[in-house]
Amino acid sequence: MEARLTIHTEQGMGTISKRLYGYFSEHLGRCIYEGTWVGEDSEIPNIEGIRTDVIEALRGLGIPVLRWPGGLFADTYHWRDGVGPRQERQPIVNVFWGGNAESNQFGTHEYFRLCELLGCEPYLAVNMGSGSIQEMADWIEYLTYDGDSRMTKLRRANGRENPWKLKYIGIGNEAWGGGGKMRPEYYADEFRRYACYCRSFAKEPFYKVACGPYGGDTHWTEVLLERAGDMIDGMSLHYYTQREPHRGRATGFGEDFWFDHMELAWKMDQFLTDQDRVMSRYDPRKRIGLIVDEWGTSFEQEEGTNPRFLEQQNTLLDALVACIHLNAFNEHNDRVHMANLAQTVNVIQAVLLTKGPQMIKTPTYHVMEMFRPHHQAERVAINLRSPLYAYHGHTVQALTASVSRHQSDELFVTLGNCDPYCDVWLDVEAGAPARLCEGRVLTDSIWDAHNTFEDPDRLHPVPFDQVETTESGCRILLPAKSVTALRLTLAQ
Repeated sequence: MEARLTIHTEQGMGTISKRLYGYFSEHLGRCIYEGTWVGEDSEIPNIEGIRTDVIEALRGLGIPVLRWPGGLFADTYHWRDGVGPRQERQPIVNVFWGGNAESNQFGTHEYFRLCELLGCEPYLAVNMGSGSIQEMADWIEYLTYDGDSRMTKLRRANGRENPWKLKYIGIGNEAWGGGGKMRPEYYADEFRRYACYCRSFAKEPFYKVACGPYGGDTHWTEVLLERAGDMIDGMSLHYYTQREPHRGRATGFGEDFWFDHMELAWKMDQFLTDQDRVMSRYDPRKRIGLIVDEWGTSFEQEEGTNPRFLEQQNTLLDALVACIHLNAFNEHNDRVHMANLAQTVNVIQAVLLTKGPQMIKTPTYHVMEMFRPHHQAERVAINLRSPLYAYHGHTVQALTASVSRHQSDELFVTLGNCDPYCDVWLDVEAGAPARLCEGRVLTDSIWDAHNTFEDPDRLHPVPFDQVETTESGCRILLPAKSVTALRLTLAQ
């Protein structure tokens, strides 16, 4: 099959924020405990209790922002339980995720230390479901005030002299569901109350994120922006690539499962278009950002694991789902200000999996790393003519693409081919011959290829050389079920 990608090098489309490549870590299953936190007394190498191998791996992604502590967990989390001497912290019950006891060994100080070690920005989700405005205000004072007060004296007594830097605060989580079963009218009024007391003690005001809808629900968006749009900086959007009601396992699937998840992943682009259309009626200048702070695949738990720990393998299918999403976020960079993959370690579409002292990188990790040159680059306008991938009378676009540049003569191109059988010849038209083309590709002969603790490097990017230079660009052969990242240097 053949296709064409036309790159309009003269049309810059704004900066692709590095925050489109953010992450989400919730107190869920083994995401925090065993995944990120092992404690200072652990035999597993650590920095102040945080796994060294996880720190080093996440640094390799240039992780820009990390959302915490939830998720649903945020609406039962009371921050005072997680500060002070660790030996004195009392456990709590994680009512949403398995009913297990949370030790509270990883709390506010540990989270902000993790962000410092990663060089990323914190993004806090405050407790609206079972908390209060006063609890939120006290936490903000504890974190950001540099004068003398009851909260700052407590912070200093707990070992932190200077305030932390904090910009992003999410007010409520999935308020339409587990975060309170609220109607949009009620939530909008509650958001206004909370936002009124969400005051920064630093020079820069907070970027306040309101709880938005799930997927294609635009009614919630309409009501929220009509009633509270003047106080909102960002609106969240959640969407998981999942089959319902039977989600199926992450491995051992057939083509029906593969096709369903490609079709479900492509819905994200339409959701972004639909939400932007509604948001633009209330915010035509696009001041309010769309914050996709939960996205990823969701399958049935791995055999032998707690059903509420949401542990799943990660395969080439996940890699293609990630590619489709990331290219869509790039192409909507004028409205999408942040996106956070769910989740970071051991849970849902994780980039890392741990088992005792072992850690492996998943196919999704490799895609996030391959896309890293898009961070803070200028998006370049494109037109993509793609063949269709057909299955039992249904079709999806086979190819996905995004192009950016840091320098005028160098382009960075990310491509996905979700057809599991057909290689595609892609003509790239860029207005000049490609003087230099180098890249990497992630693919395999089977569609559920994945890494294991016994074979941690089964699936990883390899050099890509299926390129022919043409008078106006190049011609490349995209393998079936593949993710490809290319650097093109054009002749002057």
